[in-house]
Amino acid sequence: MQSEKDRNLRSTDEKIMDFLKNQTQFHLGFLPTEQSHPGTIGLDEMCKKDTAAGIKMLLSVDRDIPPRVSTVLASPEFKRLLASMKKSVTGGGKIVFSGCGATGRLSILLEAAWRKSPHSKPGMENRVFSIMTGGDYALVRSVESFEDYASFGRRQAKDIGITSADTFVAVTEGGETSSVLGSAMQAADDGASVFLVFNNPAELLSERIERSREAITDPRITVIDLCTGPMAIAGSTRMQAVTSELLVLGYALQKTFNSYSGADDRNPVETFIQLLDDLVGEEALETLSAFVEYEQHIYSNGGLITYFGDKSLLDIFTDTTERAPTFMLPPFVKCDDNVSPQSRAFVKSPLHPTEKAWQEVLGRKPRCLEWTRQDYIKLNASEKIINNPPAITAAEMLKFKIGNEPDERRFGTKSSSAVAILSVSDIPGIQNFLQAFNRHKKDFSESRIYFIGSNCPIQGSYCIPCRIEKSPVNLWEHLAVKLVMNTVSTITMVRMGRIKSNWMSWVETSNKKLIDRSTRLISELSGLSYKDACRELFVSIGEIEKTDWSGREKPSPVQYTLSRLIRH
Repeated sequence: MQSEKDRNLRSTDEKIMDFLKNQTQFHLGFLPTEQSHPGTIGLDEMCKKDTAAGIKMLLSVDRDIPPRVSTVLASPEFKRLLASMKKSVTGGGKIVFSGCGATGRLSILLEAAWRKSPHSKPGMENRVFSIMTGGDYALVRSVESFEDYASFGRRQAKDIGITSADTFVAVTEGGETSSVLGSAMQAADDGASVFLVFNNPAELLSERIERSREAITDPRITVIDLCTGPMAIAGSTRMQAVTSELLVLGYALQKTFNSYSGADDRNPVETFIQLLDDLVGEEALETLSAFVEYEQHIYSNGGLITYFGDKSLLDIFTDTTERAPTFMLPPFVKCDDNVSPQSRAFVKSPLHPTEKAWQEVLGRKPRCLEWTRQDYIKLNASEKIINNPPAITAAEMLKFKIGNEPDERRFGTKSSSAVAILSVSDIPGIQNFLQAFNRHKKDFSESRIYFIGSNCPIQGSYCIPCRIEKSPVNLWEHLAVKLVMNTVSTITMVRMGRIKSNWMSWVETSNKKLIDRSTRLISELSGLSYKDACRELFVSIGEIEKTDWSGREKPSPVQYTLSRLIRH
């Protein structure tokens, strides 16, 4: 009779062989976005020696963006995008952005930016929509393995009601995310003008990945290739990939707004370079370095940081949410979860209760997936999903208390900090915000206020000076806040040992792309072959899954594997 140990070994072996032989379309080490950037090799050692020098090294990779963006903005494909977006907005159609993970959050940000713009014509605010794989709930917490299903993307596109009057913009950093490609194919089937935006060479994707080739070569789909090379942190496409996407698609939205409002705008590439120059200026670098070292101080003492914001709350929220999958940190915790460890950082509005705060963040009510077990069966989901459908409804999303309700779990530690993040659009209502923030900060052991922009109006705050040009969709403020928050969170984690050289060494394995990335990292750091590294990774995943991690941080499978190899 076969023992349970033998059955587990067989199950692990089957998973390993399936990934090695049948999932080769998810072996992505050949893509530039998955490779190491030569300009940030040794980032970990640099940051330990000199925080400011580490920040400059990290931000230097953003200089790869302007040349490529200049080419794209002058291309016939971008002009086609502008014409299509204008036609949809003025002709009764809509613009729909679709993404997953970081690009899903970008899609939500673009929709919110449009909805909050100062529209002079009634109804114009309801012309832009977003699809995030897993629904709005995935804005808060990653929904495991959803990105691996083209059928899920097709269903979400179908649910939003695509028509021939619409412009559909599918955004996938790597150019190979199944759910996003599925949404693009469904939109094409429904007659929309479809654009596919990604950050790897189109020729390489078409040559090596079948699902990418199907979309890229489809005559109904216009391709916009934003490839700028490797990311500052290998595989962390929330960095330069999403920054370039925000710059190009945010500018397209701005041009669309201006096309019917009569406004004008500056050269976006020159403005972006100006922003980069400002962020490595002496005063900005000094404040950013102090910000990083302050965060490290709080976390090293076992403390928690709660960010408070208003107009930039979604930007702050995006960065803070992405820290969990990027650095294998505890994700946000629902109000009825008294077991899971608290996230090191969280986001709250001091002005509104949770339900109102969500509407303020999104510019609308949350759109979540209310799918049932039968829905997952029809979509050919895995048995794991069918037998245990994820709780990702709107009711579940509202359990993340981002409003002004006090939460003792955030300030009950010996080292807790309330940090306000403000920028230029906050200035008109800044007194109301500060009054509300001052009431909340009394619960915390420490507090700080950071202002992103020039001419800081708040006495006693920390200023990160940078010129933020006016934009109807607040494009430059979104970019500035993104760059600041990404820089602070990344360098903090580098200094805390979550990055090896310029590789994310604390990696989750929640989808096939991340299994591949983890395997490659183990192979590089241990000297094992890809096959042997994959085997060791799956053994670790099995051991981690069988362990009760209640009240503790679950370890990274990569770190767990490396430690296990050393022990043995």
